[in-house]
Amino acid sequence: MWAGTKLIVAIAVAVMLAIDPSSLSIAAVGVLDLAAIRLARIPRTAFPSVPPPVWAVVLIGSAVLLSASGPPFVVIAGLHVGLGGLFQFLQLSALTIVLLLTGAVLSWTTDVADVAPAIATLGRPLRRLAIPVDDLAVALALALRSFPLLIDEFRVVNAARTLRPAPELSGIRRVRQRIRDGVDLIATVTAMMFRRADEMGDAIAARGGTGQLTAGRTKLRRSDWVALAIAGAVCATALGLDVTVGGIGGPPGRH
Repeated sequence: MWAGTKLIVAIAVAVMLAIDPSSLSIAAVGVLDLAAIRLARIPRTAFPSVPPPVWAVVLIGSAVLLSASGPPFVVIAGLHVGLGGLFQFLQLSALTIVLLLTGAVLSWTTDVADVAPAIATLGRPLRRLAIPVDDLAVALALALRSFPLLIDEFRVVNAARTLRPAPELSGIRRVRQRIRDGVDLIATVTAMMFRRADEMGDAIAARGGTGQLTAGRTKLRRSDWVALAIAGAVCATALGLDVTVGGIGGPPGRH
């Protein structure tokens, strides 16, 4: 599948959720993400583990918002408890999860080298407005390719810093020493970033310039049209059903 197709679907999903962040729309996007994960055969090991502090924050937030009044109401031990705040918190959490999952699926199934040509092709109409689409696509492609290099460089510098013997300080001196170490680490990583950028620029120039980064396949295949049709049908159905039941602009209790 062409990378531009995935970008179109991701943008359409984000726009739909921005217009109508209802439970039905969130569920529709979740179904699309699960179907994409199934078709792409993404293993379970690709999913990051959730740290315990995140679960603690979720539980605390749920407990705090449980006290907020709002329909629907339930009777617990003779007390009328409104679950409106809790439902809104869960809806917001689900919205965050599906957006992150959509971006993760796009990242897992797309080669970094295919992103720049797709953006250059999709942004072709903007060239009439004198917008440097190719330059923006090249900058994005280089930024995506530089992330792994920067992570490795930071790990090497941090490992070298931890090997140095740390002075035994206490109180305010210890805090000042940590601040100095952080500043030194940032300065070292910045210098290494410039060195990496210079090396990458020489390599790009030796291979024919930045024009090669935006050259790629732009022809839509049958799988691309099928994916666009399915995504469009799901989004249109979700919006149509939500408008029918009064989700857009309706009261929070009906979301």
